[in-house]
Amino acid sequence: MKKHFYLVINENAGSGTGSKAAEKIIKQLQTANIDYTTFYTDHAGHEIEIVQKLAEDTLIPWTAELDIELFPLLVVLGGDGTLHSVLNALLAFDPNIPIGYIPCGSGNDFARGVGIEKQAEKAFFQLLKAEKPQEIQVITYAESIQEEIGLAVNNIGIGLDAAIVNAANTSASKHALNKFNMGSLSYIFSILKVLFTQKGFPILVEINGKKIEFDQAFLCTVTNHPYFGGGVPIAPVADPRKPVLDFVLVERINMFKIFWLIILLIQKKQMNSKYFHHYQSSKFRIVSTIPQYVHADGEILGKRSTDISFGTETRLFWF
Repeated sequence: MKKHFYLVINENAGSGTGSKAAEKIIKQLQTANIDYTTFYTDHAGHEIEIVQKLAEDTLIPWTAELDIELFPLLVVLGGDGTLHSVLNALLAFDPNIPIGYIPCGSGNDFARGVGIEKQAEKAFFQLLKAEKPQEIQVITYAESIQEEIGLAVNNIGIGLDAAIVNAANTSASKHALNKFNMGSLSYIFSILKVLFTQKGFPILVEINGKKIEFDQAFLCTVTNHPYFGGGVPIAPVADPRKPVLDFVLVERINMFKIFWLIILLIQKKQMNSKYFHHYQSSKFRIVSTIPQYVHADGEILGKRSTDISFGTETRLFWF
């Protein structure tokens, strides 16, 4: 079956990596004489408008019995944030509409977690070779206070990691550093700042009807694959092909112990720390009464009190 590629391109992803990757991929498509149509995002949220219009007029769900000559395949060139927006743009449509993804961001945790090549051209060749999409579990979330629902491809965090993302996004130096492809330095500065300023907070975690309370939570992350923060293996046993979520909580401890825990994390030995808690379940609920920053795939949802329920759903990704 031949495919028509509908490319949704975020040129600004990865401090300009998206633009460079798009040029290479388009040349490959032209050389191989493959049908394609390009859509370039030009403002925040534009990818949502593009994808919803395509879903209404062009895209169709995949089935094994499908018998057409030219399949319309949506392909996203961007970072995890762009993919997050596209996935949620399709929330109201058939869940069997597949997504192709070529990672162009700075973190690319989704690609790392599911086995997509991080180099754009290699990821494109993976996409070309694939004859059918793969089933991947994504995170579903429902926040009862704000009455929000959504999907996430990587993780949803409350506390430290969300505060770091917010600090990096609002950093006065980020824009200047991005011009020189040094945006990661802004992220490093934000980590150091938040490590010293983030306070512990109480949360309640509900797992299979069992309630567990923590008085000094520091980092809380629900994930469906091993990585967060650009390749940190926060939950090494997580598997995006199983309908199971991993929940990680780190308690607020003194800075010496935090840095020791970071060393353990790098060595994938964090489970040895009594301040590192890991749970697996198909469903979780987290309640935080003291306002904290919350993020989904690096997109800040706000600083607020939170009551979120989590689960999984199957989505199709072409690679």
